[in-house]
Order: sequence, then C-alpha cells, then structure tokens
Amino acid sequence: MTDYLDDRAERGADWGGWVGIEDEVRGQLARLLNVFPGEVAVTASASAGINAVASGIDFGARPKAVVSNYEFPTSAQIWHAQEARGAQVVHVAEAADHSIPLAHFDAAIDDQTAIVALSHVCYRHGAKLPTDEIRDIVRIAHDRGAMVILDCYQSIGTERIDVRALGVDFCVGGMLKYLLGSAGSGFLWASEARTAAIIPTTTGWFAQADTDAMDIFAHNPSRDARRFQGGTPPVPSLYSARAGLGLILATGVDAIEARVRSLTRYALDQLREAGIAVATPDKDALRGPMIAIPAHDDMALVAWLAERDIVVSCRDGNIRAGFHAYNIEAEVDRFVAELRVSGLCRDAAEVVAA
Repeated sequence: MTDYLDDRAERGADWGGWVGIEDEVRGQLARLLNVFPGEVAVTASASAGINAVASGIDFGARPKAVVSNYEFPTSAQIWHAQEARGAQVVHVAEAADHSIPLAHFDAAIDDQTAIVALSHVCYRHGAKLPTDEIRDIVRIAHDRGAMVILDCYQSIGTERIDVRALGVDFCVGGMLKYLLGSAGSGFLWASEARTAAIIPTTTGWFAQADTDAMDIFAHNPSRDARRFQGGTPPVPSLYSARAGLGLILATGVDAIEARVRSLTRYALDQLREAGIAVATPDKDALRGPMIAIPAHDDMALVAWLAERDIVVSCRDGNIRAGFHAYNIEAEVDRFVAELRVSGLCRDAAEVVAA
C-alpha cells in the first residue's frame, strides 16, 4: 500500500503502470487456478463477477437459477435480482448435518435451468462441497443444458482449486481473505466456451476489446474474459492483491493446504477434548479453513476474544475462526483456553441433546 502511495505521489495517474499491475495480478491468478490469463477477469469483488455473468444470461427459454443454501448473501441476492428479468430462483436446502446431498441438486436441476450457483465452503458454518460432489453436480447440470458458477471466496488460497478438473463454467473469489490481499479486489474465471457465448450488459471501458478506443458510439467487448470486467480497475487494492498472491504462490498451495488441514484437525481435536460444540463437519473432505463454534451470544464472544487479541467473526449464531499457514498450534491452544474461560460457548453435550 505504501508502494501505491509512493507511485501516486511520483507519477500521478500512471495508467500504464496500473494496467501493468492488473496484468500481473491476472497472471498470478492464472497460475493459481492453472488456467490461461485470458480466461481471468480482474474485478472489484466477487459480486462484480457474478453480476457480469448474470447480466448476460437470457432467462427467456431457461428461467431457472438453482442456488445452493451455502451461498453468501451477495450471490443469492444477485440471482433474486434477476427475477425482474424473468428468472425463477430455486433454493437447494442443506441437511441437518450441514451437508447438501447430491439428490437435492438432482431434484432441483432440470431442462429449464440456466445456471447453478455453488459455494465451495459455506460462510455460516464452514462445511464444504467435496470435490467429487461438485463434479457430479456439474455433470447433472451439463447433461441438462445448464451452466455452473462456483464461489470459492471462502477457500481460495488454502487449497488447490482446479477449475478444469471440477468442470465448472465460472469461478469467482476475492483477495480479502485467504489470498492475503485487501477489500476491493476479486476475480472471475470463465471458460473459453462460456465467454464466447455470453455478452454481459454490465460493462465498462476495461471490458472493451480496445480500452484505448474511447468509442462512445459502440460496444465492442473483449474476446476473452476481460469482457466481464467493468470500468477503472480497483487500482490501490491491486497493489495488495499482487503482494498477497505473491506470498501464496511462493509458499505453494499444496504446502498451505497440508498445513491448514493439520491445524484445523488439531483445533477440532482440542475443542472436542474441551467439550465445546462445533458446527463445522469433522471429516477433512467436508470442511475448509474455517471452524464455526456455536455460541450463547456470538457477538459478545467475538468482543471477549478481541479484548484478548484473538480476532474472529460471527455469523448465524456461530463464531468463525479462520486458519492459515502462518498460524501455529500454540495459538490454537490459547484460543481454546479462552473459549473455555469465557463461558459463552455452547457445549457439545448440550448441542447433541438439542
């Protein structure tokens, strides 16, 4: 961020430099996702990417948008906003154990479905759609003529996400969390086939084939994924995005994934020994980097921990603790110890009885 301020003071509006940084970030994201740079749109948020895709879908022949109940509010709200354009939103409910059985998707997706919206990890409780299930959902959707968009905001940077192997058509995420950047920057990956077929109606000059054309008499979208971008890039945020992605790529996603799995396993074991209830699934394949803990008063517990220099957040009655490669077991021990002292956690026996 200091580099941004220095560049701003020395060069003013350095469009050439800023475009260069955007291209660097696009290249880093392509390496992370194992795709071509031309398949990546650099956006201001995951919402911007989803909105761009939604704006280009004709809901006339296929009105249904199938939306998992794992979705972050912004994703579901965007699809509900399309109801004004003829969309019919169908929600896919989760089971009591926080999983979403494949049969639920199978029942919801039909030949009227235009798109299926999935979240890799649920922001409320940390449960994850396993890789094999995502592939099966994609198979069902494609067999019935529907597209699939995957939101990996809650997982990208902590495990390898191979969008081609998953078979999804689009993938969105952001730099704020596990990619170690800041708010105000995100991405959309779009397969070449879907990029060619969809022309967004939310657009801007950085979505044009020639950003220097300055043509006010026509809309000439880029042939690659840049057509899903908008106006001026989120320049300050891209400086931090470049730095964060550099750390992730230098460390290695496989090493980070192994470390995060080990830490979350250790945390779950410690919480179980302490008798503290956990909302996140226990199986490695069914959880991401976040552990959710039911609380009697989630906001009070967030404040209690903050006073002790432990930063968590809360959603849906749970506090959420996110783990990354830089965390250590001693921090987990102190976290669990403070939870026990607080008296604000629900204990495991209580939750099972309920």
